[in-house]
Amino acid sequence: MTTTTPVTFERHPDHYRHWRLTVEGEVAWLEMDVDAEGGLVPGYELKLNSYDLGVDIEFYDATQRLRFEYPQVRAVIVTSAKDKVFCAGANIRMLATSPHGWKVNFCKFTNETRNGMEDATEFSGQTYLAAVNGSCAGGGYEIALACEKILLVDDNSATVALPEVPLLGVLPGTGGLTRLVDKRRVRRDLADVFATRPDGFKGRTALDWRLVDELVPRAGFREKVLARARELAAESGRLPAEEGVELTPLAPAVTEEGIEYRHVHVVYDRPNSLVTITVRGPSGEPGLDGWLLRLTRELDDAILRLRTNEPDLGTWVLRTAGDPAQVLAHEEPVLIGKDWLSNEIRHYFKRTLKRLDVTSRTLVALIEPGGCFAGTLLEIALAADRQYMLDGPPIDDEDSPDRASIMLSEANFGLFPMGNGLSRLQSRFYGDEDHLAWLARERGHVLGAAEAVELGLVTDAPDDLDWTDEIRLALEGRASLSPDALTGMEANHRFVGPETLETKIFGRLTAWQNWIFTRPNAAGPEGALRRYGTGQKAVFDRKRV
Repeated sequence: MTTTTPVTFERHPDHYRHWRLTVEGEVAWLEMDVDAEGGLVPGYELKLNSYDLGVDIEFYDATQRLRFEYPQVRAVIVTSAKDKVFCAGANIRMLATSPHGWKVNFCKFTNETRNGMEDATEFSGQTYLAAVNGSCAGGGYEIALACEKILLVDDNSATVALPEVPLLGVLPGTGGLTRLVDKRRVRRDLADVFATRPDGFKGRTALDWRLVDELVPRAGFREKVLARARELAAESGRLPAEEGVELTPLAPAVTEEGIEYRHVHVVYDRPNSLVTITVRGPSGEPGLDGWLLRLTRELDDAILRLRTNEPDLGTWVLRTAGDPAQVLAHEEPVLIGKDWLSNEIRHYFKRTLKRLDVTSRTLVALIEPGGCFAGTLLEIALAADRQYMLDGPPIDDEDSPDRASIMLSEANFGLFPMGNGLSRLQSRFYGDEDHLAWLARERGHVLGAAEAVELGLVTDAPDDLDWTDEIRLALEGRASLSPDALTGMEANHRFVGPETLETKIFGRLTAWQNWIFTRPNAAGPEGALRRYGTGQKAVFDRKRV
């Protein structure tokens, strides 16, 4: 299965095909009602509320709009609009016929959306509650696991299950295994039994094993769910607000050469398998609903489009253009703000940087005269695998007095943690508290190439005579290496220190799933994914490797 039409990631509730979003004061309902004929790619039906990337793009859009457009919402109920069916999980025919890269990107995006639900619960006071009104399997149960509370209808038929291992020969790939033991504290032997039982559990057993939080009779189910949601809303710490901020269409100009947004400019270099992403700094007066929110939305959209539509562009070159002082001026009201919107923008920028962290592309930051890698934008450079800084005048104007510089601010000291819970500086200088203290003293200072090298903030600083050749050789050298080996190397280098639920999902669980997706036992002609639903049993190679 492939698609020749580029995938887009902007949606609007007025045009959803698979979800219904309803807001009732402090409580929102997100009801899954998948159009079986509405697959993103031809070749499969989305029966029983099974989902594909298109369904999850709408889901992501809804979770974002709830945070920005509905600040009054303090509890979100995720349920199904179909009778006695919550969600059958990811569509098996879609997975069976998808190329490996599509499966991996699909799982990564769904992981990020589920993590975003938990982020909203923890940091935005929008608590998610799963109202499981029928059969709930695989990725459907993983949606429920991402919620703070799970209510299961107690009608002697509704079940929760993770059937991937026994039925498909793969793993519950969007956090299911990790959330069972790390989040819900299911005993690992019971988790083992549950994850190898295709029909799952219902009623009292599901409750006793901590697979759900509460059983609710079918009679009065919605009323009881709404009452629980209102209780959660009453406990919410969401900051007050009078009105939200509309997430208006980004409307980028998309061509064969790249993508042009207001603040983000993407240019393809297909012969060299790279793409240049230039982030433009702010202009005008600082404000909460201006530059940083718009920039974050554009960068988020660009990352998603490139990851899905341009897999051959293996190296991303990250640049900036603008005034560093303006960046610091515009970030200040957002960083110090105690209001709901400042909070939402901070966490949205954090989540977008995290999306960059887990992107399987080589990231190279080029710090040049006229750039503005300062504060929040410096985080983009620190997310890169390498940083090169020009020590000299602009390449095309040797008489110019302009020189490249970077600036540290409060934004670089913990406001935007990675998935491992550390700042990017803490990850870069892991365990070196003295060096981090030195960096903290440099906040607000203009740092030239020599200072940046001394502080360890850049990989190298070639002068203007060597710059062009050094960068060309570095990028050509990268392009000559195995993309698979680079993906594994970069993923291991980017996350140091403690392991968290999030790094387990994106590292350990995802790495194993990616490998399993390529194995004949899952994806081969006689594998479980291929033979599911055909009436034929999978034929397994029994050797353990």
